[in-house]
Amino acid sequence: MFQQAAPFSLRITDSECLALKSIPKEDESQTMNDPEDRYAHLTTEQAHPSSRNLDRLSPVEFVDLMQVEDHRVLAALEEVREPLAELISQLARVFQGNGRLFYVGAGTSGRLGMLDATECPPTFGVSREQVQAILAGGFECLVQSVEGAEDDHEAGELAIQQRGVTSSDLVMGIAASSTTPFVHGALRGAKAAGAYTVLLTCHASPVVSFPVDRIVVLHTGPEILTGSTRLKAGTATKLFLNRLTTGAMIQIGKVYHNRMVDLYLTCDKLRERAIRTTRLVCDLDRQPAIDLLEKCGGSVKVAILVHKSGLSPMDARTRLAEVKGQLYQALGE
Repeated sequence: MFQQAAPFSLRITDSECLALKSIPKEDESQTMNDPEDRYAHLTTEQAHPSSRNLDRLSPVEFVDLMQVEDHRVLAALEEVREPLAELISQLARVFQGNGRLFYVGAGTSGRLGMLDATECPPTFGVSREQVQAILAGGFECLVQSVEGAEDDHEAGELAIQQRGVTSSDLVMGIAASSTTPFVHGALRGAKAAGAYTVLLTCHASPVVSFPVDRIVVLHTGPEILTGSTRLKAGTATKLFLNRLTTGAMIQIGKVYHNRMVDLYLTCDKLRERAIRTTRLVCDLDRQPAIDLLEKCGGSVKVAILVHKSGLSPMDARTRLAEVKGQLYQALGE
């Protein structure tokens, strides 16, 4: 039985309450209406009313406030459960048609896309080309910012052309604010190439001047550190991408029960995982499992099918191709 966690509460001392009351209220109306500030109206740029004394909280009070706010992340994901499920199905169809997934972003958003793209090959045994990330400013931006990279609309469009995006692909622009020019340029270019396009954002009212197939809004609200979208917005984005690619990979047969069966054996941990999975599913001792994996070219999926069906490794691969990689179907389960 799962026990429900006790609700979190924000504990602020009496002295902190007095300090908070002593802070004059901010009037953001002037900055909100500044015609030269194109970003003041964005949800991701708003000040959070519960954190106006952020610089006066103790470490434990800061942690409590973060804990309370991070609960909004799961609520934001719950709101988009149906669009997310539809996107999982859409992405699975793209993969089954030999299409690719491209993440496009700048800053934290781009790095999160890069992280997910990098983790897909070893986890699911897909090629590096199947899930790719396009980061404003290039790979250098993984470790440091490149001035003005996210503001280059034309560079985003050019990056799509350079990757050879086609109508078989899905391109997801990730922009917490919804306004990133590099992402807009990439989505515009992807749409022109016929790709399925998605904008993932945390701004409550995104406005784009060009067509996209789907806009998904994660309503995480203002950050406790004003404008720092590496916090709730980044967490929600990471969880969304986790669900998207994991769900799509399950749909195309990369998982059997709840185990990876197409993983790349690129390190000792993954090799041991492959041996362990083969042993458990096939009820084998260690050495026979290793011998079976070697016979099947290191493929856990093929090894399981060969052991349980008596097929040769070549025939097992043919059978798996016939059922689009779904091991349970190949086994007649």
